[in-house]
Amino acid sequence: MKYINAEKINNLLSKAVNTDQRALDAILKKSRALKRLTLAESAALLAVNDPESIQKIFSAANSVKEEIYGRRIVLFAPLYISNLCANNCLYCAFKADNPLIKRKALTVPEINHQVEWLLGRGHKRILMVCGEGAPEAKSNIDYYLQAVEAIYAAGVGKHKIKRVNVNCAPLAASEFKRLKESGIGTYQVFQETYHEETYRRMHPKGPKSDPDNRIDAVDRAFTAGIDDIGIGVLYGLYDYRFETLGLLSHIEHMEEKFKVGPHTISVPRIEPAEGAQLSFNPPSKISDEEFKKVVAVLRLSVPYTGIIMSTREDPLLRDTLLSLGVSQISAESSTSPGGYSASAEEQAGGQFSLGDHRSLDEIVGTLIAHDYIPSFCAACYRMNRTGESFMQLAKPGTIKGKCKMNALITLKEYLDDFASVSVRDAGSKMITRYLKQLDPPEQAKLREFFNHVEKGLRDEYV
Repeated sequence: MKYINAEKINNLLSKAVNTDQRALDAILKKSRALKRLTLAESAALLAVNDPESIQKIFSAANSVKEEIYGRRIVLFAPLYISNLCANNCLYCAFKADNPLIKRKALTVPEINHQVEWLLGRGHKRILMVCGEGAPEAKSNIDYYLQAVEAIYAAGVGKHKIKRVNVNCAPLAASEFKRLKESGIGTYQVFQETYHEETYRRMHPKGPKSDPDNRIDAVDRAFTAGIDDIGIGVLYGLYDYRFETLGLLSHIEHMEEKFKVGPHTISVPRIEPAEGAQLSFNPPSKISDEEFKKVVAVLRLSVPYTGIIMSTREDPLLRDTLLSLGVSQISAESSTSPGGYSASAEEQAGGQFSLGDHRSLDEIVGTLIAHDYIPSFCAACYRMNRTGESFMQLAKPGTIKGKCKMNALITLKEYLDDFASVSVRDAGSKMITRYLKQLDPPEQAKLREFFNHVEKGLRDEYV
């Protein structure tokens, strides 16, 4: 597999078990200074097993996350537009030979209806997720572009979707260019596993069976002008330590070739999926404690990146991972095309089982209770703070000032338009508390934004 030196990774993992406490402390000190770690340093952290040292890693991860992004947590919802798929991934309910799920590709009116439902709940950011199989008589890219246009066109009163990110199959460079021109934010593609033998075994048929074409999709997207890329591993397919170093090797390639690392890293674990027997007994199951360590190590290894946590995980673990490096979470998710508004009988098959079924309002309330600022912001895309420009702000931690201001503005909008009484009261107290922490000029500016919100203006940002 391109860019992934398996022998090097295995050697690093073997040597890492001999890391002493002094070396570990030096690595954590480097991390707290917001410096990227080498593969060897990340391997050393992954090798740690004693509780005291793990707590040091957790503490450092929390510190780094707050230094870069502050207390804000970005919220989004996935929108599955199709579960048609030409691949046969052994762990996925969408696999082509699965006869147990109902197949569907949403039409433009159906996409519009789904988006209206999400807007009516308070969502402003969407991750559009696509199966690798377009409806009849359409190419994948044409269908994707129609869907992006439909999402942006939908509206409920004064509310519109601020930004569409896209998770879809690898495209040709010319197709990526068209996707960029449609106004998307981040393009997201997961390698799933960086262990080549495992990759080929897990993806026996279909376009996804070629691991090099998949990993090269990131390069093609960059070349086409998409400079915000999201990557990830599906934990549970192979040893988590190897997978994490494989992911970090891929990031080193991105940084060397394009001078920009990933905008986001996703860390899904395999969850039960109807008709995919392997998903019920993953070959390399990763425990909750190991999973926490992975999230913390990724935060320390790549301080600037956003780490995404989906609703695969249960509420308690998701809430815990916020302190270990997670900076973006999905909320009130459905993995079924049409699943937000259709009845259970009408719904097409979902991709996997969910662990967190809380409503958006419940999650917003929980974030506030834990002193995290819920954010629906998409200002960086509007202000062209993407790619290298974003990295220049994120790496030294200067982005968090803008993040806090914009998060509070979007929270005020949510509280006024959608929140339950209890969440509105708690959120208002949070806003008052954070407002007092700002210097006088920032207080004045934020109060002006709040006045505009109260007068009905929406979607202002800095």
